Amino acid sequence: MYINLESDYAVRIVSFLCRDGMKYDAKTIAENTGVTLRFALKILRKLVAAGIVKSYKGTQGGYKIAKPADEITLLEVIETMEGRYCFSRCLNEEHSCGDWCSGMGCKVQRVYSKITDQVREELSKVTFKTI
Repeated sequence: MYINLESDYAVRIVSFLCRDGMKYDAKTIAENTGVTLRFALKILRKLVAAGIVKSYKGTQGGYKIAKPADEITLLEVIETMEGRYCFSRCLNEEHSCGDWCSGMGCKVQRVYSKITDQVREELSKVTFKTI
């Protein structure tokens, strides 16, 4: 099981921008992170919308990290790309187990919930200052 490629690349991009806090154009970011320019732009839009990265328009424009590296967690970046982390889709209200679990309290769902909480907690402990 892996995080998706978009999340992996977002972590690379945020790590790159956190290194020195400087502003970079999208092409430089793409070249330094091994992400295609098109995909980097898509990821940067999401990171900007989440307030992790700032964008600057114009000829001197580019992208810069929006807050201190010790305030940005792996959890925040991954969930910006993928939505709230859940180990199993059965934890999502939209995907009910139906009659199979009703009334007896699904033991598997409790285990999945515990795993989800543990993973989210660990990801929230890792900041881009410590990476």
